[in-house]
Amino acid sequence: MSQQTKPSANPGSSALSQSIAELLAGIRIPDLPYPVGQVEPGQAKDWRPLLQSCWSEQRDESVTSLLKSLELTWTVRQVNSAFLADRVMDAFLATSGLHPVLAAKVARLRFFLAWRLDQDCDAAFADSLRDWLDSLVEWRGWSDSGGRSARALLDQLEQMVVSVSACFEYGQMAPFEDFASQWDVDSQKRQEQITKLRQRLLVTEQGAARQRRADQTSRAVIGRALQGRQLPPPISEFIREHWCPLVRQVVWRNGIEGDDWKHASKLLEWLVWIGDPTLSERSLDRLYQVGEQIGDRILAVWQRVQERPLPQHALAGVEAVIVSRLRGETPALAPALDERFEFDLSWLGFQPPQEDQLTQVIQQWFVEGEGASEQRRYFFALLEDTCEVLWTNGSGVKLGLMPWRDFMAARQAGRLRPLPPLNRFQDVAGKTVTQLLGVFQQQRQQREKAACEARERAEMLRRKVEAAEARKREELAAREAERARAEAEEAAKRQAEEEAERERVERELTAAAQHAIDNLKLGGWIAIEPTPDHPEAVRLKLAVRLNATRKLVFVDRLGLNRTEYPEDDLVTDIVAGRIRVLSSSAEFDDTLSRVVGRIRVGRN
Repeated sequence: MSQQTKPSANPGSSALSQSIAELLAGIRIPDLPYPVGQVEPGQAKDWRPLLQSCWSEQRDESVTSLLKSLELTWTVRQVNSAFLADRVMDAFLATSGLHPVLAAKVARLRFFLAWRLDQDCDAAFADSLRDWLDSLVEWRGWSDSGGRSARALLDQLEQMVVSVSACFEYGQMAPFEDFASQWDVDSQKRQEQITKLRQRLLVTEQGAARQRRADQTSRAVIGRALQGRQLPPPISEFIREHWCPLVRQVVWRNGIEGDDWKHASKLLEWLVWIGDPTLSERSLDRLYQVGEQIGDRILAVWQRVQERPLPQHALAGVEAVIVSRLRGETPALAPALDERFEFDLSWLGFQPPQEDQLTQVIQQWFVEGEGASEQRRYFFALLEDTCEVLWTNGSGVKLGLMPWRDFMAARQAGRLRPLPPLNRFQDVAGKTVTQLLGVFQQQRQQREKAACEARERAEMLRRKVEAAEARKREELAAREAERARAEAEEAAKRQAEEEAERERVERELTAAAQHAIDNLKLGGWIAIEPTPDHPEAVRLKLAVRLNATRKLVFVDRLGLNRTEYPEDDLVTDIVAGRIRVLSSSAEFDDTLSRVVGRIRVGRN
């Protein structure tokens, strides 16, 4: 595996921090223990000791389930921090391709992340934390095998537990940053070691594959030639003991395409043909020719291929069989192969994979099994000589070999599955925050819509109240106007009645006064009532009545101080009470009393 490149800083980190701040303050998730109303500063629970305790115990539960299990008052920011930490870690571990055991250990960082989000959302996804989580990609091939490399990673994770506990204790990121720095150094050393180990492994396995190809191919070609045949034991023994190693050397040196391979294969066919009477009993002339040439040709091929000479008596048995056959004798026959000789004919016909097929799978991780028992293996190389897959683990140690055809069959059957592509923590966090931000925007739009509808309902209610009050005022004004109109009408009516009554009274008084004057005889007396200018009453006696001018002439007791009164003026003064007719005063007073009585009755 190549050295993993450290991801660069996210250029949109400020926008991401702003989005996280909006989520922590505004989003609402159903079934979470949000506070009822505003939480006072003294009511907020300090959750750092609780989260530190859960981290030290390496608990596997989510932060939100922890908050819901406790009957305590949490702030909105704490609840949303817990939810966001759970959501981000679950999304990252679901797509990281890590082994379930390793993923479960890393998932416990949710307690640390929740505390960081609540404390400082701008620095929650710190470079050290983000880069360390992204560096776990080099452990995608880790399996819980119990081996040395597996235990080495678990030991490093124990150091991570200690560093995070120190972060909780001191309230800062420095301990984890020190751990991440040391992790980086160890990772570089490990990658260099793995690269060297795999290079040596590849050279060793390629040599072994070449040797294995030669051995299996030689056994396969010999087995195919001898399978099911009855041959003289000397020929069978020569083929198994001498010719099989020669064929193996031919394949190891030049493969199955050179002249040596063709000659060795042809000589093998001749040996079988000579030894099997069913093949050669009717061709004695050809048997003679083959028998004459085969020894020299075997020696020629042997000398070209093998570095050591053919043993001196190796061909003696073969030559004896040839001579016996030429004499017409039937040699003793026996099965050409015994049970100890194993071979596989598939080695003669396997085909290398196509280039595009190999490109898709080479140097990729595959997983076999399910859950915690799954095992991961790395397709390091394809051994071309044997068409076998060379499997290694994450530390460059050989896990085994698998024929290409078995590899393809396992993939088609679903026993081998490729690990999903790498998803960086930074990308997963950004995508998760973006998705939640969309949910928050919808919630905010719904709140704004609800608030707008509430304002509209309040405005409609206000308008209804105002309209009702306006109608009430209008009705009250109408009633007041009606009452004022009725009062005005009543006052006008009363005034008219009073005016009519006054006029009637005035007419009656005028008539009574006129009657008193008409009945006043010469010598009759009148009295002028006192005034501010004349404080004493003055009595006058009628002396003359001038009918032509309707004037009355009065004098005092001595007959002096002649005073004239027009009759109308005298009536007016009598009605006004300034003058009284003494001779008929009683009658006039009675008339006046009757008039006043009628006025009172009318008013009541």
